[in-house]
Formats: sequence, C-alpha cells, structure tokens
Amino acid sequence: MKQFYLLLLFPVLATCTMKQSPKSFGEDVEFLQKHLPDAIVLGAKGSDAQIIVAPSLQGRVMTSTASGMDGSSFGWLNYDLIALGKPSPHMTAYGGEERFWLGPEGGQFSIYFKKDQPFTFANWQVPKEIDTEAFDLVSSTQTEAKFKKSMHFENYSGVALDVMVQRNIQVLSHSQMNKLLGVEVPAELKTVGFETQNTITNTGVKAWDKTHGMLSIWILSMLNASEKTMVVAPYKEGEGLGPVYTDDYFGKVPADRLRHEKGLIFFKADAKFRSKIGISPKRAMPFICSYDASAGVLTIAQFDIPAGNPPYVNSKWELQKDPFSGDLVNSYNDGLNEGKQLGNFYEIESSSPAAALAPGQSLSHAHRTFHLKGSADQLNVVAQKILGISVDQIQ
Repeated sequence: MKQFYLLLLFPVLATCTMKQSPKSFGEDVEFLQKHLPDAIVLGAKGSDAQIIVAPSLQGRVMTSTASGMDGSSFGWLNYDLIALGKPSPHMTAYGGEERFWLGPEGGQFSIYFKKDQPFTFANWQVPKEIDTEAFDLVSSTQTEAKFKKSMHFENYSGVALDVMVQRNIQVLSHSQMNKLLGVEVPAELKTVGFETQNTITNTGVKAWDKTHGMLSIWILSMLNASEKTMVVAPYKEGEGLGPVYTDDYFGKVPADRLRHEKGLIFFKADAKFRSKIGISPKRAMPFICSYDASAGVLTIAQFDIPAGNPPYVNSKWELQKDPFSGDLVNSYNDGLNEGKQLGNFYEIESSSPAAALAPGQSLSHAHRTFHLKGSADQLNVVAQKILGISVDQIQ
C-alpha cells in the first residue's frame, strides 16, 4: 500500500490554487509559456489534438486538448505555484497531466526519506530530480519530444543508486489510437492521445535487488474533476487473488463513493472527498478509465503489465515486512483535509515492476492517455469495447 504524498501536505502549501475556473487549452498555453519559456506544444498531424510539455519540469505533460487552442484543457494546473516559480517544502505541487516519479516512497528502500529518519511528514522530501529540476531535451519534432536525466540517490538503507532516465513523449494519430485500443474510434469524436515511454538504466556499479533495494517507474496524472466524474477500473475476478482493491489509504472510502461489481470498480472523482484506491498486480488490468458526464469526456489510461508476476515496490511509510507487495495502479480523489484543499483534480497512476537491474541493464514502462469527447452514443462504441458497459451505466 502506498502512502500518498498529500498525507499532511496541505498546511505547507499556502499558495495553492483552491478553486480555479476551467481554462481553454490556449489560455493554459499562454500562461505556461510565460512562466515556463521552454514549454513545447506538440500536435498530431492534420488534427486538433495537442499537448504542451515542460522540459524544465521533468519533461512533464502539462495538459492536452482534443479541439485546438479554443478547446477544453484536460490537465489540472496549479497556477499559483507555477507563477510563483519557487520550490515548496517537501513537494512542489505544480500539477500537470502526466509526470514522472520513481518509487518506492516509503519503507527501508525509500528515496524520499534519509537513512534512519522516522517516517514522518517532517522528514519526507520528494527528490529534487523529480520535483523541481529540469530534464535535458534531447530532440523534438512536431509530434514527439525526447528527454534524459542522470540521477543519483541514496536510499533509506544507505545504498547508492545511480540511474539514467529516458523519457520519450509522442502525440498519437487516430490510426495509432485505434490500433492501441483495439477499436475503431468514431471519427465524429474529438480525440487526443499521447504516449510516454519511460526507461531507467542502472548506471552504478552494484546490482539492484531485493536485498539492497530497487527503483520503479511511477507515472501520475492530475486531471480536472467535476461533480459527474467517475473512475472506472476493470479488475480480474476470481478466488485467491487477494482483495479487489486497497481502500484505506486515508481511512475507509465510504460505500457511496466506491463499489465494485462484475469485474469493474467505480470510484467517485469529484474532488470533494480526499480518498485513494489501489489495485494489486494480481487484480490489475492494463487500463483504467474515467467518464465526465457533464462534459461528455471518456478518458482512458493504458499501461504496460509484464508477464510473469514480477514484484512491485511497497511505498508504505514504515519498515516493511514485505517491501515488494505494492500496487500496480491507483486513483486519487482530492478533497478537504483539515479545512484545506489542494485543488479541483483527481489522479490516475500506474507503476512499473521493481527494477531488478544489473549494472548497465534497463527497464521500460509505457503509459498512454486518451481523451474522447462527444455524444453518449459515439462514446459507447469505445466504452462497450473497453469496459463492456455503456457510459450511461457509469453514473
């Protein structure tokens, strides 16, 4: 079970945007290019699908649109922190539709706590390499940008970890979307899809293993929430696979916000109740969806799940009995904590397996995001194929 980074974060983020009106993609681009001059707009050829990427924020996909500059913007952005331009203690929550992190967060192999420090919020710190430092831009075209970053960490057990990160971001064409989703997406739908290929290489002199610790790739997406947004996650049914989900990260999720039936998990994503769920590798399927009925938007996140049941890092904030029993996919819903809120967003997350790498070896993890906007009838063509239900049944 992962201890999420917002556990006690709100009191120190006094500058965070609490209620921000939705912006168009063009407004977000104008703002981002003012405060992040290196930001790059990428787009699919012959399409209104566009994304904006920030090299200075770890090659982060800040937001996307399916309808050009005047279209809706799907990523949640913390305007106040971006405009401030200064790091915050513990973590600088800039927002962004997809960012690169590394696990584990907690435990004896954590890279978020220094050796032998108590697992308390006062000691928790997101490494600067994945919080505030820039990634090196290797190359860019109209549709693709490639980044790299050399990093050095010392985990909680005092083991040195040297890693090279490579991150390639590509806007996907309509035909690529059809092939990846395995469905003919109706041409009448407004769509945008992008893929990030993320690779970590052990550049040190010692192997990463269960004795000394392993890193994992952790991809997190902050998306705009609404009162009519629901996350829908398929899961493997059957006995002997453990719990369907983890639902007690911040206390038990109430029954009116979380349910499961017939291989689908339904989790309310309205940014009105702070909560989080996780799905283990034994239960996870290679995608998780959300549907915003008020905007007519179906979002699909698709990611790698390797064969062979590899271990996944455990990020719980304690010395762990099993450091490799973590979740593969997660979703977080923001909400009030001690009277404060980070923002009007929810998150979708995926993780790679723990990287058992000898020096020079690499591990990769792909994560894809698709937004489809249109009528319920048009969206049902995709929803029925991916989820086995219509979008009307998601509410």
